[in-house]
Amino acid sequence: MSNEQSYTTEEIAKLLKISKLTVYDLIKKGELPSYRVGKQMRVDAADLEAYKQRTKSIKAAEKPALAEVSARPALSASHNGTRAVVITGQDISLDILAKHMERNIPGVRPLRAYVGSLDSLISMYRGESDIVSTHLLDGDTGEYNLPYIRKLLVGSSYLVVNLLSRWAGFYVQQGNPHNLGSWSDLKRPGLRLINREKGSGARVLLDEQLRLHGIPPDRLNGYHKEESNHLGVAGKVASGEADVGIGIEKAASIVGNVQFIPLIQERYDLVMMKKPENREWIESFIYILQSDAFQNELRTIHGYDLSLTGRILLET
Repeated sequence: MSNEQSYTTEEIAKLLKISKLTVYDLIKKGELPSYRVGKQMRVDAADLEAYKQRTKSIKAAEKPALAEVSARPALSASHNGTRAVVITGQDISLDILAKHMERNIPGVRPLRAYVGSLDSLISMYRGESDIVSTHLLDGDTGEYNLPYIRKLLVGSSYLVVNLLSRWAGFYVQQGNPHNLGSWSDLKRPGLRLINREKGSGARVLLDEQLRLHGIPPDRLNGYHKEESNHLGVAGKVASGEADVGIGIEKAASIVGNVQFIPLIQERYDLVMMKKPENREWIESFIYILQSDAFQNELRTIHGYDLSLTGRILLET
Protein backbone atom coordinates (compact mmCIF):
# COMPACT_ATOMS: atom_id res chain seq x y z
CA MET A 1 0.00 0.00 0.00
CA SER A 2 1.18 3.50 -0.76
CA ASN A 3 1.76 5.70 2.26
CA GLU A 4 0.02 8.53 0.39
CA GLN A 5 -3.21 6.59 0.07
CA SER A 6 -6.09 7.13 2.48
CA TYR A 7 -9.45 5.49 3.09
CA THR A 8 -12.94 6.59 4.10
CA THR A 9 -14.71 4.86 6.98
CA GLU A 10 -16.89 3.01 4.48
CA GLU A 11 -13.85 1.71 2.58
CA ILE A 12 -12.20 0.57 5.82
CA ALA A 13 -15.37 -1.25 6.84
CA LYS A 14 -15.30 -3.17 3.55
CA LEU A 15 -11.57 -3.91 3.77
CA LEU A 16 -11.75 -5.21 7.34
CA LYS A 17 -15.19 -6.78 6.87
CA ILE A 18 -16.63 -4.93 9.88
CA SER A 19 -19.48 -2.46 10.30
CA LYS A 20 -19.03 1.29 9.95
CA LEU A 21 -20.09 1.59 13.60
CA THR A 22 -17.06 -0.52 14.59
CA VAL A 23 -14.82 1.72 12.48
CA TYR A 24 -16.18 4.82 14.25
CA ASP A 25 -15.58 3.08 17.57
CA LEU A 26 -11.95 2.33 16.67
CA ILE A 27 -11.44 5.97 15.66
CA LYS A 28 -13.08 7.23 18.84
CA LYS A 29 -10.81 5.01 20.99
CA GLY A 30 -7.73 6.23 19.13
CA GLU A 31 -6.87 2.82 17.67
CA LEU A 32 -7.23 4.20 14.14
CA PRO A 33 -5.71 7.69 13.75
CA SER A 34 -7.95 9.78 11.52
CA TYR A 35 -8.48 13.26 10.13
CA ARG A 36 -11.33 15.06 8.43
CA VAL A 37 -11.49 16.04 4.76
CA GLY A 38 -14.70 17.98 4.23
CA LYS A 39 -17.51 15.83 5.59
CA GLN A 40 -15.46 12.63 5.56
CA MET A 41 -13.26 11.03 8.16
CA ARG A 42 -10.18 9.52 6.50
CA VAL A 43 -7.46 7.14 7.67
CA ASP A 44 -4.05 6.91 6.03
CA ALA A 45 -3.04 3.56 4.55
CA ALA A 46 0.04 3.43 6.79
CA ASP A 47 -2.09 3.84 9.93
CA LEU A 48 -4.52 1.17 8.75
CA GLU A 49 -1.64 -1.24 8.10
CA ALA A 50 -0.17 -0.48 11.54
CA TYR A 51 -3.53 -1.25 13.17
CA LYS A 52 -3.76 -4.57 11.30
CA GLN A 53 -0.25 -5.55 12.40
CA ARG A 54 -1.03 -4.69 16.04
CA THR A 55 -4.19 -6.76 15.89
CA LYS A 56 -2.30 -9.73 14.46
CA SER A 57 0.32 -9.46 17.20
CA ILE A 58 -2.31 -9.38 19.93
CA LYS A 59 -4.15 -12.39 18.50
CA ALA A 60 -0.91 -14.35 18.17
CA ALA A 61 0.02 -13.59 21.79
CA GLU A 62 -3.38 -14.58 23.17
CA LYS A 63 -4.32 -17.69 21.11
CA PRO A 64 -6.94 -19.01 23.56
CA ALA A 65 -7.98 -22.63 23.49
CA LEU A 66 -10.99 -23.54 21.32
CA ALA A 67 -13.00 -24.62 24.37
CA GLU A 68 -12.29 -21.25 26.02
CA VAL A 69 -13.41 -19.33 22.94
CA SER A 70 -16.62 -21.36 22.69
CA ALA A 71 -17.43 -20.67 26.33
CA ARG A 72 -17.20 -16.89 26.00
CA PRO A 73 -20.44 -14.88 25.76
CA ALA A 74 -21.11 -13.08 22.49
CA LEU A 75 -19.82 -9.50 22.32
CA SER A 76 -22.47 -6.80 22.65
CA ALA A 77 -22.58 -3.41 20.95
CA SER A 78 -21.23 -1.80 24.09
CA HIS A 79 -17.63 -1.43 25.27
CA ASN A 80 -16.77 -1.34 28.98
CA GLY A 81 -20.43 -0.82 29.79
CA THR A 82 -20.94 2.04 27.34
CA ARG A 83 -23.12 2.21 24.25
CA ALA A 84 -21.85 3.88 21.08
CA VAL A 85 -24.42 6.29 19.62
CA VAL A 86 -23.71 7.51 16.06
CA ILE A 87 -24.83 11.09 15.29
CA THR A 88 -24.84 12.13 11.63
CA GLY A 89 -24.58 15.61 10.16
CA GLN A 90 -22.11 18.44 9.66
CA ASP A 91 -23.35 21.40 11.70
CA ILE A 92 -21.24 22.51 14.68
CA SER A 93 -24.36 22.34 16.87
CA LEU A 94 -24.10 18.55 16.63
CA ASP A 95 -20.57 18.60 18.02
CA ILE A 96 -21.83 20.68 20.95
CA LEU A 97 -24.72 18.25 21.39
CA ALA A 98 -22.36 15.27 21.44
CA LYS A 99 -20.30 16.96 24.16
CA HIS A 100 -23.40 17.49 26.34
CA MET A 101 -24.47 13.87 25.82
CA GLU A 102 -21.05 12.57 26.85
CA ARG A 103 -21.19 14.67 30.02
CA ASN A 104 -24.78 14.00 31.01
CA ILE A 105 -25.89 10.56 29.78
CA PRO A 106 -24.07 7.74 31.60
CA GLY A 107 -23.27 4.70 29.48
CA VAL A 108 -23.45 6.57 26.16
CA ARG A 109 -20.44 7.37 23.96
CA PRO A 110 -21.41 9.72 21.08
CA LEU A 111 -19.65 9.16 17.73
CA ARG A 112 -19.88 11.71 14.92
CA ALA A 113 -20.42 10.82 11.24
CA TYR A 114 -20.17 13.76 8.82
CA VAL A 115 -22.91 12.71 6.38
CA GLY A 116 -25.44 14.74 4.37
CA SER A 117 -29.16 14.84 5.18
CA LEU A 118 -30.48 12.32 2.68
CA ASP A 119 -27.60 9.89 3.22
CA SER A 120 -28.19 10.24 6.97
CA LEU A 121 -31.78 9.05 6.68
CA ILE A 122 -30.69 6.17 4.45
CA SER A 123 -28.05 5.19 7.03
CA MET A 124 -30.78 5.12 9.70
CA TYR A 125 -32.95 2.92 7.48
CA ARG A 126 -30.00 0.54 7.19
CA GLY A 127 -29.44 0.54 10.95
CA GLU A 128 -26.06 2.31 10.73
CA SER A 129 -26.87 5.42 12.79
CA ASP A 130 -28.81 6.34 15.93
CA ILE A 131 -29.45 10.10 15.70
CA VAL A 132 -29.65 11.66 12.25
CA SER A 133 -29.89 15.34 11.39
CA THR A 134 -31.78 16.46 8.32
CA HIS A 135 -32.82 19.67 6.53
CA LEU A 136 -34.60 18.50 3.37
CA LEU A 137 -37.16 20.71 1.64
CA ASP A 138 -40.15 19.14 -0.08
CA GLY A 139 -40.93 21.69 -2.78
CA ASP A 140 -44.51 20.56 -3.37
CA THR A 141 -45.63 21.06 0.24
CA GLY A 142 -43.07 23.60 1.46
CA GLU A 143 -42.51 21.28 4.42
CA TYR A 144 -39.10 20.40 5.77
CA ASN A 145 -37.99 16.85 6.56
CA LEU A 146 -41.24 15.09 7.51
CA PRO A 147 -42.24 14.06 3.94
CA TYR A 148 -38.81 12.44 3.42
CA ILE A 149 -38.81 10.80 6.85
CA ARG A 150 -42.26 9.30 6.33
CA LYS A 151 -41.25 7.84 2.96
CA LEU A 152 -37.86 6.45 3.98
CA LEU A 153 -38.77 5.15 7.44
CA VAL A 154 -42.20 3.79 6.56
CA GLY A 155 -43.34 1.15 9.04
CA SER A 156 -40.77 2.19 11.64
CA SER A 157 -41.32 3.65 15.10
CA TYR A 158 -39.40 6.92 15.40
CA LEU A 159 -39.24 10.33 17.01
CA VAL A 160 -38.59 13.66 15.23
CA VAL A 161 -37.45 16.60 17.35
CA ASN A 162 -36.26 20.05 16.30
CA LEU A 163 -32.64 21.04 16.82
CA LEU A 164 -32.80 24.58 15.41
CA SER A 165 -33.83 26.71 12.44
CA ARG A 166 -31.48 28.76 10.28
CA TRP A 167 -31.47 30.82 7.10
CA ALA A 168 -30.36 29.35 3.79
CA GLY A 169 -29.78 31.27 0.59
CA PHE A 170 -27.15 32.54 -1.85
CA TYR A 171 -23.48 33.19 -1.31
CA VAL A 172 -22.41 36.04 -3.59
CA GLN A 173 -19.36 38.29 -3.72
CA GLN A 174 -19.41 41.46 -1.65
CA GLY A 175 -21.68 44.08 -3.17
CA ASN A 176 -23.72 41.41 -4.96
CA PRO A 177 -22.37 42.43 -8.42
CA HIS A 178 -24.95 40.30 -10.28
CA ASN A 179 -27.82 41.68 -8.18
CA LEU A 180 -29.12 38.22 -7.25
CA GLY A 181 -32.13 38.19 -4.96
CA SER A 182 -34.42 35.28 -5.84
CA TRP A 183 -34.33 31.69 -7.08
CA SER A 184 -35.61 32.77 -10.50
CA ASP A 185 -32.43 34.85 -10.95
CA LEU A 186 -30.56 31.60 -11.55
CA LYS A 187 -32.05 31.64 -15.04
CA ARG A 188 -29.69 34.42 -16.02
CA PRO A 189 -27.15 33.31 -18.63
CA GLY A 190 -23.47 33.34 -17.78
CA LEU A 191 -23.76 32.81 -14.02
CA ARG A 192 -21.16 30.43 -12.60
CA LEU A 193 -22.48 28.13 -9.87
CA ILE A 194 -20.67 26.04 -7.30
CA ASN A 195 -22.87 23.18 -6.06
CA ARG A 196 -23.05 20.86 -3.06
CA GLU A 197 -22.77 17.06 -3.25
CA LYS A 198 -25.76 14.82 -3.93
CA GLY A 199 -27.66 13.90 -0.77
CA SER A 200 -26.88 17.13 1.07
CA GLY A 201 -29.71 19.37 2.24
CA ALA A 202 -28.36 22.32 0.23
CA ARG A 203 -28.31 20.21 -2.95
CA VAL A 204 -31.90 19.08 -2.39
CA LEU A 205 -32.92 22.70 -1.73
CA LEU A 206 -31.36 23.85 -5.01
CA ASP A 207 -32.82 20.96 -7.01
CA GLU A 208 -36.31 21.58 -5.64
CA GLN A 209 -36.12 25.29 -6.42
CA LEU A 210 -34.85 24.62 -9.94
CA ARG A 211 -37.74 22.21 -10.48
CA LEU A 212 -40.32 24.67 -9.11
CA HIS A 213 -38.97 27.53 -11.27
CA GLY A 214 -38.60 25.44 -14.42
CA ILE A 215 -34.83 25.82 -14.66
CA PRO A 216 -33.05 22.82 -16.26
CA PRO A 217 -29.99 21.96 -14.12
CA ASP A 218 -27.78 21.36 -17.13
CA ARG A 219 -28.22 24.99 -18.17
CA LEU A 220 -26.42 26.11 -15.02
CA ASN A 221 -22.70 26.61 -15.58
CA GLY A 222 -21.04 24.71 -12.73
CA TYR A 223 -24.01 22.59 -11.65
CA HIS A 224 -21.79 19.49 -11.68
CA LYS A 225 -18.95 21.17 -9.75
CA GLU A 226 -19.33 20.11 -6.13
CA GLU A 227 -18.01 21.02 -2.70
CA SER A 228 -18.65 18.85 0.36
CA ASN A 229 -19.54 21.59 2.87
CA HIS A 230 -20.86 25.14 3.21
CA LEU A 231 -17.42 26.64 3.86
CA GLY A 232 -16.11 25.11 0.65
CA VAL A 233 -18.94 26.64 -1.37
CA ALA A 234 -18.53 30.05 0.26
CA GLY A 235 -14.79 29.87 -0.33
CA LYS A 236 -15.20 29.28 -4.07
CA VAL A 237 -17.44 32.34 -4.31
CA ALA A 238 -15.02 34.42 -2.22
CA SER A 239 -12.10 33.50 -4.48
CA GLY A 240 -14.03 34.46 -7.61
CA GLU A 241 -14.16 30.91 -8.97
CA ALA A 242 -17.97 31.04 -8.85
CA ASP A 243 -20.61 33.79 -8.85
CA VAL A 244 -23.14 32.05 -6.63
CA GLY A 245 -23.52 29.10 -4.30
CA ILE A 246 -26.18 27.74 -1.94
CA GLY A 247 -25.57 27.52 1.79
CA ILE A 248 -26.33 28.74 5.30
CA GLU A 249 -25.72 32.14 6.85
CA LYS A 250 -23.12 31.02 9.39
CA ALA A 251 -20.53 30.03 6.77
CA ALA A 252 -20.71 33.49 5.17
CA SER A 253 -19.81 35.07 8.50
CA ILE A 254 -16.69 32.88 8.67
CA VAL A 255 -15.44 33.30 5.09
CA GLY A 256 -14.40 36.80 4.10
CA ASN A 257 -15.41 38.60 0.90
CA VAL A 258 -18.78 36.79 0.79
CA GLN A 259 -22.24 38.29 1.12
CA PHE A 260 -25.23 36.19 2.18
CA ILE A 261 -28.66 36.62 0.55
CA PRO A 262 -31.29 34.94 2.78
CA LEU A 263 -34.05 33.17 0.84
CA ILE A 264 -35.61 30.54 3.09
CA GLN A 265 -35.59 29.59 6.76
CA GLU A 266 -34.91 25.89 6.98
CA ARG A 267 -35.81 23.63 9.86
CA TYR A 268 -32.98 21.42 11.08
CA ASP A 269 -34.45 18.33 12.78
CA LEU A 270 -33.18 15.19 14.50
CA VAL A 271 -34.60 11.69 14.06
CA MET A 272 -34.26 8.74 16.47
CA MET A 273 -35.57 5.21 16.21
CA LYS A 274 -37.69 4.15 19.20
CA LYS A 275 -35.97 0.79 19.63
CA PRO A 276 -35.99 -0.82 23.09
CA GLU A 277 -32.23 -0.29 23.43
CA ASN A 278 -32.63 3.43 22.64
CA ARG A 279 -35.44 4.26 25.04
CA GLU A 280 -33.10 4.42 28.02
CA TRP A 281 -31.16 7.41 26.61
CA ILE A 282 -33.82 9.16 24.48
CA GLU A 283 -35.51 10.78 27.49
CA SER A 284 -32.20 12.19 28.72
CA PHE A 285 -31.40 13.31 25.18
CA ILE A 286 -34.63 15.32 24.92
CA TYR A 287 -33.89 16.86 28.31
CA ILE A 288 -30.49 18.06 27.02
CA LEU A 289 -32.07 19.66 23.94
CA GLN A 290 -34.54 21.54 26.14
CA SER A 291 -31.97 22.53 28.77
CA ASP A 292 -30.75 26.09 29.33
CA ALA A 293 -27.13 24.89 29.39
CA PHE A 294 -27.31 23.49 25.84
CA GLN A 295 -29.43 26.27 24.36
CA ASN A 296 -27.35 29.03 25.93
CA GLU A 297 -24.27 27.58 24.28
CA LEU A 298 -26.02 27.55 20.89
CA ARG A 299 -27.11 31.17 21.37
CA THR A 300 -23.48 32.26 21.21
CA ILE A 301 -23.39 31.13 17.55
CA HIS A 302 -24.68 33.58 14.96
CA GLY A 303 -27.61 32.58 12.77
CA TYR A 304 -29.47 30.04 14.93
CA ASP A 305 -33.19 30.32 15.71
CA LEU A 306 -33.95 28.24 18.82
CA SER A 307 -37.67 28.95 19.10
CA LEU A 308 -38.53 25.28 18.36
CA THR A 309 -35.43 23.63 19.84
CA GLY A 310 -36.34 20.47 21.75
CA ARG A 311 -39.94 20.38 20.50
CA ILE A 312 -41.20 16.96 19.41
CA LEU A 313 -42.59 17.39 15.88
CA LEU A 314 -43.64 13.81 15.10
CA GLU A 315 -43.79 10.53 16.99
CA THR A 316 -44.89 7.20 15.53
